[in-house]
Amino acid sequence: MRPEVLNPLFVEVGALDGVGPKLRKPLDKLGLTRVRDIAYHLPDRFVTRRAVESLDEAGIGEQVVIALTPTEHRSSSGRGPYRVLAQDSAGNICALTYFGRASYTAKKLLPVGEKRWVAGRIDQFGQMLQIVHPDHVVEDSGETLTRLCEPVYALSEGLTQPKVAGLVEQALSKLPDLPEWIEPGQFEAEKWPAWKDALKLAHKGEHEAARDRLAYDELLANSLALMLVRADNRLRKGQPLRGDGSLRGKLQLPYELTGAQERSVAEIEGDLAQEAPMLRLLQGDVGAGKTVVALEAMLITNEAGKQAALLAPTEILARQHFETLRSMVRPTGIEIALLTGRDKGKARESILMGLLDGSIDIVIGTHAIFQDTVAYRDLGLVVIDEQHRFGVAQRLMLTAKGKRTPHTLAMTATPIPRTLTLAQYGEMDVSRLDEMPPGRQPIDTRVVAQERLADVVEGVSRHIASGQQAYWVCPMVRENENEDIAAAEARFASLKERFGDEVVLVHGQLKPELKDAAMERFASGKAKLLIATTVIEVGVDVPAATLMVIEQAERFGLAQLHQLRGRVGRGSEKSVCLLLRGSALSETGRERLALMRETQDGFRLAEEDLRLRGGGELLGTRQSGDTPFRVASLEQITRLLPKAHDDARILMDRDGGLTGTRGEAARILLYLFERDWGVQLLRGG
Repeated sequence: MRPEVLNPLFVEVGALDGVGPKLRKPLDKLGLTRVRDIAYHLPDRFVTRRAVESLDEAGIGEQVVIALTPTEHRSSSGRGPYRVLAQDSAGNICALTYFGRASYTAKKLLPVGEKRWVAGRIDQFGQMLQIVHPDHVVEDSGETLTRLCEPVYALSEGLTQPKVAGLVEQALSKLPDLPEWIEPGQFEAEKWPAWKDALKLAHKGEHEAARDRLAYDELLANSLALMLVRADNRLRKGQPLRGDGSLRGKLQLPYELTGAQERSVAEIEGDLAQEAPMLRLLQGDVGAGKTVVALEAMLITNEAGKQAALLAPTEILARQHFETLRSMVRPTGIEIALLTGRDKGKARESILMGLLDGSIDIVIGTHAIFQDTVAYRDLGLVVIDEQHRFGVAQRLMLTAKGKRTPHTLAMTATPIPRTLTLAQYGEMDVSRLDEMPPGRQPIDTRVVAQERLADVVEGVSRHIASGQQAYWVCPMVRENENEDIAAAEARFASLKERFGDEVVLVHGQLKPELKDAAMERFASGKAKLLIATTVIEVGVDVPAATLMVIEQAERFGLAQLHQLRGRVGRGSEKSVCLLLRGSALSETGRERLALMRETQDGFRLAEEDLRLRGGGELLGTRQSGDTPFRVASLEQITRLLPKAHDDARILMDRDGGLTGTRGEAARILLYLFERDWGVQLLRGG
């Protein structure tokens, strides 16, 4: 039940003037489906212009507003530009240059002999000054001169800056007055504007206090929701589970557990013995042995007479877990089953029966294992793999499956800096696997210039000829997933000429069955080289693959490079990772590649990644989803999250949660940022 005061913000964008079906598409692409989304579509940067009397006052490359009178229109033959020559008050000539279809607009906007106010960037073309595609051309100076500081918004095809600015203006005019939810002392100390003012100021110019306030709101909503989950979890009745060691004693593991694994198992065992359901996150680097720790937890559950379920984000990963665990539990006599969306008919029926009558002890699968048709005899533990792929709301749905709330163990192979752990998993206790199992060889990491591509292909050829397998990851193109795919398809075409059917291609837009078939060919060893976009980051385990090539490695964040490198080095053979770098390396890019060569400690790389990216180089963070936030940047999370966390705690402990005046305001905040699952819990589900 969303508070009524927020209703104007959650109206569909179609309610704004000028938004028809044609505009809906590009807006959808940016995730702008409601008035609220438009109001929070903050500018990426601002263009600052200077009003000048004549061109003599303007510098090359400067953004200006100037009055010009068109004197002549020149169209060029073929595909050349369309130029309108115009002169300023001092008689200086400047060309207004248009390419492609924009020339039609130029004809209408710039009649010869009539003065117009033009805003744009002064450039030089040969001996002449020019403005290419002016930002604005208007008859009356007033409107343009108010745009001396203009926001620049993220766009998608079919949107223009003026169009988005117009929609933002409409959205801002619909903002309601909301009560203050920030703790009064904090609000005073920071000298922040009120919520409504902050949103308006953030669209007007480089207003740091306004931006910080909006980021803080989002962090506060998140911290509060996670604390509500945690508080609710403490009140729930779980079932204490104590194992007698009978099944674990029969396990025949290929090696001794590391100290970190033993410590984590002990922490989990302690949690399982409590009545309040466990909520624990197991963080471990690729190959640190999370699966074994999860298996120990599941066997403790089985020893206590309950069932365990392991949820994987993809079918490929579910199958892999099933194969690995099935061979590990063989000596224990435990009944283990795999259930995915693909299972139909009799096979599916028999698994469902086994879960209901309790003859299946452990089930592994995709979210199919939590559909309404699936019932358990007595579910005691849910293990969620690659936790970041499932939101808190989905987790809450899973835990409704047991007679009492089952214990939850979440796992992630993405090493997360401590500040972000708090942001994403504030409601969980954390165990860290920070040691590698014995026998894992370090991966030989080398940086190679892109110019040596031919040598690299030769190297791959020798590698394949020796019977081994390799990955080739294509560059991350800055803005556009389609370009990522184009890059992968082009590389696939060129390597297929060389290696024929030994090459397969995987990317995000392939149909699931084609993707699975390609992965299957590679995993079974029929294909020797897998070309991919970053989709292979998680959950591919092919021990025979011992070479990883990453093209234009400088474009990836450290955490991503580390994840990709972790796809090799999974068997006993020596593995190599080649980072191909382009010629234009930024300082940060250089530092990243050096760190990759220097260390294989994922936790250290995660902290360094945050440090390097905090400096405004937030490339790809929004796309790759490594924070659950739309407003707060990594730098703001690092700086403001501890304060927001403390503020949420004060509200919960001192101010009685979501009762009282500030509590009511905080409820509105939770709905505003759609963390309302936090509020749902207060009503008992």
